[in-house]
Amino acid sequence: MKYHSSSKSTRRKFLYNLGLTTLSLPALSSLYACSGKPSGKKEQSVNDGKKDKLGIALVGLGSYAGGQLAPALQQTEHCYLAGIVTGTPSKIPEWQEKYSIPDKNIYSYENFDSIRDNKDIDIVYVVLPNSMHAEYTIRAAQAGKHVICEKPMAITVEDCNRMIDACNKAGKMLSIGYRLHFEPYNLEMVRLAQEKEFGALKKMSSAFGIHTSPGIWRLNKELAGGGPLMDVGIYCVQAFCYVSGMEPLAVTAKEGPKTDLEKFKEVEESLTWQFEFPNSLVAEGMCSYSESICNLRAEAEQGWFQLEPAYYYGGLKGETSKGKINFPQVNQQARQMDDFALAIKNNRPSPVPGEMGRRDVKLLQAIYEAMQTGKRITL
Repeated sequence: MKYHSSSKSTRRKFLYNLGLTTLSLPALSSLYACSGKPSGKKEQSVNDGKKDKLGIALVGLGSYAGGQLAPALQQTEHCYLAGIVTGTPSKIPEWQEKYSIPDKNIYSYENFDSIRDNKDIDIVYVVLPNSMHAEYTIRAAQAGKHVICEKPMAITVEDCNRMIDACNKAGKMLSIGYRLHFEPYNLEMVRLAQEKEFGALKKMSSAFGIHTSPGIWRLNKELAGGGPLMDVGIYCVQAFCYVSGMEPLAVTAKEGPKTDLEKFKEVEESLTWQFEFPNSLVAEGMCSYSESICNLRAEAEQGWFQLEPAYYYGGLKGETSKGKINFPQVNQQARQMDDFALAIKNNRPSPVPGEMGRRDVKLLQAIYEAMQTGKRITL
């Protein structure tokens, strides 16, 4: 985020409303080393049988952390849920009871930096509102932890640069939460395009829309950085790049009409855009906060292939001009986090690094510029 005084004020107010500034937890001490014998039942259960796994701490216990990441960490083979960082004390008992997290692995946002002394935690997963990604990624790296940051990586390219620089300086890996790079149906779309099973790509299209409720932080521009483009439109942007294997050369965009001026007073309700890629490939994208839609289609010289739904956590379906695409459903988040743990263990790059996240933020900002100016923006 940009550190203007107004931004700081908004962030402080947001944290206060969540109860972050009032959290009081037991003091955390570096005396609790993972090599020492745990003193309580919860400490024994959290480390039992996990000596070869990397510990992950979730920063932010919203619906994605609670509904997807924490359950996925019960299915991972190379990492496990070691700790949590929260500003809502009332959530702590439930998480401790459900996941056997010891007191020493629970942090507030105020004492977050002391996570550096906790050897149980190898990776910090930042699952906060978009405007907070940069701050907590940088603080995690400075605390000596590897980082997974949820998408979008940040609100500005400048923040992305700061995040990458901080992780490089600390000698820690940075990965973005792009789960679909580990999902069979989306990987098949990549294979079909790259192997030119239906010839060269001629056109792509994708749309992702969901219904939102008034008052959520995603409708606050300072916290979210924008509307559905930042939240669900980024999936379409990502898909255009990973299926084609290319980056766009130019973009035009148009904001859709607003059906609720109060609800969408700060962000767009919907928008459409068109990417121009090399080889005359055109990709048309659409995203919305007032329509349920989720698809990805590629048209080639000798046929087509598509997913609908394309980006959900499960239940994906695929088809080509030759027939159905069928794969077993997988836990996308478990695969994503296991891959990052293996990348750290094997000292190999992540397939979804910070540089990819920075590229996508650049593309998102170009779409907004095209939407606001009505001009064709060269990339």
